[in-house]
Amino acid sequence: YAGGQNVIQNEKTLQKDALTEYLAGGFKEASIVYQVTNGKGAMPAFGGKLNDDDIKNVAAYVFDVASGDKWDD
Repeated sequence: YAGGQNVIQNEKTLQKDALTEYLAGGFKEASIVYQVTNGKGAMPAFGGKLNDDDIKNVAAYVFDVASGDKWDD
């Protein structure tokens, strides 16, 4: 992906506005952890597939990218 965009499915992004609309509980790492753990709609649940630390790391990365903190990496 480039700039938070998804080159496979344009409507699936890591942009803050898209995540805010999709996440239950608002745009915060805890909401992303919940989503990654439990899934939603077409997104599968990763609880049981990833350990708690891995899920927290994914959530932190998604939050940072959506917040604009990782665009230059």
